[in-house]
Amino acid sequence: MDFALFYEIPVPKPWTPTSEHDAYRNTIEQAVWGEQAGFSSFWTVEHHFLDEYSHCSAPDALYGAIAAKTSRLRIGHGVRLLPKPYNHPIRAAEAAAVVDLVTDGRLEFGTGRSSTRAELEGFGADPNLTRAQWEEALRMIVGAWTEDPFEWDGEFWQMPARRVHPKPLQQPHPPLWAASSSEPSHVLAGELGLGLLSFTIGVPPEELANRIALYRDALGRARPVGKSVNGRAATFTMVHCADTTEKAFEEARDSFEWYVRTALWHIGTVASWLEGKPLGTYDYAEILKDLDLSLLTFDYLESSGSCIVGDPERCLEVAERYRAAGCDLLLCLVNPYAIPHRSVMRSIELLGERVIPHFRQPTT
Repeated sequence: MDFALFYEIPVPKPWTPTSEHDAYRNTIEQAVWGEQAGFSSFWTVEHHFLDEYSHCSAPDALYGAIAAKTSRLRIGHGVRLLPKPYNHPIRAAEAAAVVDLVTDGRLEFGTGRSSTRAELEGFGADPNLTRAQWEEALRMIVGAWTEDPFEWDGEFWQMPARRVHPKPLQQPHPPLWAASSSEPSHVLAGELGLGLLSFTIGVPPEELANRIALYRDALGRARPVGKSVNGRAATFTMVHCADTTEKAFEEARDSFEWYVRTALWHIGTVASWLEGKPLGTYDYAEILKDLDLSLLTFDYLESSGSCIVGDPERCLEVAERYRAAGCDLLLCLVNPYAIPHRSVMRSIELLGERVIPHFRQPTT
């Protein structure tokens, strides 16, 4: 199992004129330190309008800065939003190709469709069309990378024959991934031959195992959207390691609780927004709309294994449960909200020294 750094780039209030600059500077420093510590990749979200929670709205610009300071760390979109009107498929293809070129072929291309009212309503996206638009856009991007000239006549986009420049360095194209939260989306990722980015919040690894099993079963009947199958399963969880478990709990408690409650609240707003209307592929939001988020305590998250927190031995023990669940890549959200930069850097160091090496050994 490989380990990746994963970022929302939160900016806690109260804000100062340098708050966002500090957040980005710290993220870049942590990415560079992560490469030295043994993390295999660095991923970020693309989010818009989500105060405090995520100020990461133009990730490809950040990727260029990190590429200039690293040499081995793979860099992943987790994820690029593809429905109208977030990112036109041709612009998404062009931007991703540039990232692949300037990173010497280190791009991982994860895609998704957005799941908050703030973003869907803010951009005027139609929630009933996002899944169909996501799939068409992804097929269009693959074509733009692999066909020359390329033309498209689809349901949502049309383009006469054009030569799309530049092309990515990796052949036939960078690895493709799909964001998944519900069980049907895990199945869809497998059927399309896409790598799995399982963004399941507050879920213990043993429950995750069932979803990964659904994904792997679907891979067996895949009709790949890309030119090759990416059969890797990644999952996301909050991670904080300190010299003692007591210190790790103290540093992580408030941020872990804030993050999981805020994340699920944002997702639930889609159901509130569409009250009285069919939720379609956002039906999972209905459960979250009325969920008592106060039940999602740090003690529950820690005791269930829905996060990884403690000293290196405790972190290793819980991470092993994720490997046992079938996870190939563990996306470590190392600063869910307001963990101090120095503490995050120490966490990355400890994980690199005393946890990650264990998972380089093959299972028997």
